[in-house]
Amino acid sequence: MVLRKIKAGFVGFGEVNSPRELIERKVEAARKALEARDIELVYTPPVCDDPQGENEARARRELASADFDLLVVCVAGWIPSHSVISVIDPFAHKPMVLWGLTGHMEGDRLVTTADQAGTSALRDPMEALGYRFKYVYDTPNAPLAAADKVKRFAEVARAVALLRQSRIGMMGYRDMNLYGTLVDGVSLRRVIGPEVEVFDTLEIVQKMEQVPVAAVTPLLESLRREWTFERPVDDSALEKGIRMYLAVMEKVAERGYQAISLVDVFGVKKLLHFPPAMVLMLLADRGGVASIPENDGLGAVTQLMVRYLTGQVGAYLEFYEFFPDRLLMGVPDYVPSEIVEGPVRVLPWPGFGGLKDGILNVSKVKTGRVTLCRLASRGDRYRMHIATGEAVTPRKWEEAGWEQPAPQLPSLEVILDTPVEEFAQRVLGQHYIIAYGDHRQQLIDLCHLLGIEVV
Repeated sequence: MVLRKIKAGFVGFGEVNSPRELIERKVEAARKALEARDIELVYTPPVCDDPQGENEARARRELASADFDLLVVCVAGWIPSHSVISVIDPFAHKPMVLWGLTGHMEGDRLVTTADQAGTSALRDPMEALGYRFKYVYDTPNAPLAAADKVKRFAEVARAVALLRQSRIGMMGYRDMNLYGTLVDGVSLRRVIGPEVEVFDTLEIVQKMEQVPVAAVTPLLESLRREWTFERPVDDSALEKGIRMYLAVMEKVAERGYQAISLVDVFGVKKLLHFPPAMVLMLLADRGGVASIPENDGLGAVTQLMVRYLTGQVGAYLEFYEFFPDRLLMGVPDYVPSEIVEGPVRVLPWPGFGGLKDGILNVSKVKTGRVTLCRLASRGDRYRMHIATGEAVTPRKWEEAGWEQPAPQLPSLEVILDTPVEEFAQRVLGQHYIIAYGDHRQQLIDLCHLLGIEVV
């Protein structure tokens, strides 16, 4: 994914009695450090505690002139707390970073403006006032090093803003009468932000019938070139999936969805007699939207969290077996091409559940360091389970019920950093979202900003 640029409000502080030129120089260096990290700033010059409060009023006006994802409170020296709170309180609904700068060496002596006197006087009052913020500070041996921490937190703040603007499309409702996939629309909107809209399968079927052949043929030819077909696949099977994909994408364009979930077992398979794996693949790969089966609303929200934090696709995997030291995770249908090692490999659907007219993805999944996460709710209280580990190539295995020779489904064995038993006692559902790399801290920061419990 290509995420939009981060936009941050930025205001520096230093006491009226501190050398103004020094305060301005330190704040300007911090400003340039953030701009060098591709953060767009809504900037106002440094504020001092002048008796008339003119600096504070000016900063409030200038910061209010544009919207931003977070506010960077840059403390360049001692400053009475009331002066800072006066400026930042109108933006209390925004995530913030409290950033303490540092002194510098002149010869063999340290010259300081008491930056951490200012931040230590502010940290607890900001917490008591209910601000959602992260506290970072520099040290004399590493000036401006905390700019990287500001950037990482800014990415989290951007994710919060993007979630508030997100819309998820749900074709059908509560596939297989599952519980863990359900969404309470009001609490989700209040706590996290996404809007979930349900639309009927019939609407998509009607749109499928109107898709012109001229729209199907180019995509069919493209897939024939790009995918590796392990066995011959009829054009009719591909055309069905393409028609549904184009019909769903028409709905995506109409409503502005960033994620889609489809009624699978009780919907497309039962009523239309083909599996929607190919549709979900195309939605992720061609449509650029998060896709997950079985009306998994909270899975889709977790996907968006991963996407907005990391720029990765946020693929779903589900559990097949727990071992003493690892998990076997796979999918019975598809994986996005972003997490595939080598070409996308597909088979004609080999008869599982009596269905044959469809496509099964049997691609090999990339290995490496991974983060697993899942969102769940208890009424209006939300929780997230986060784990990290090493994903390795799985052993030879098969899911019972497929025609022989049974396909090797896309899968990984994940060797967790924590005991499997500990993970199992916290597990929140059958679908977990995967991100490559260690993103635990970003997810924890996101949960902190949104008021989500981490388990």
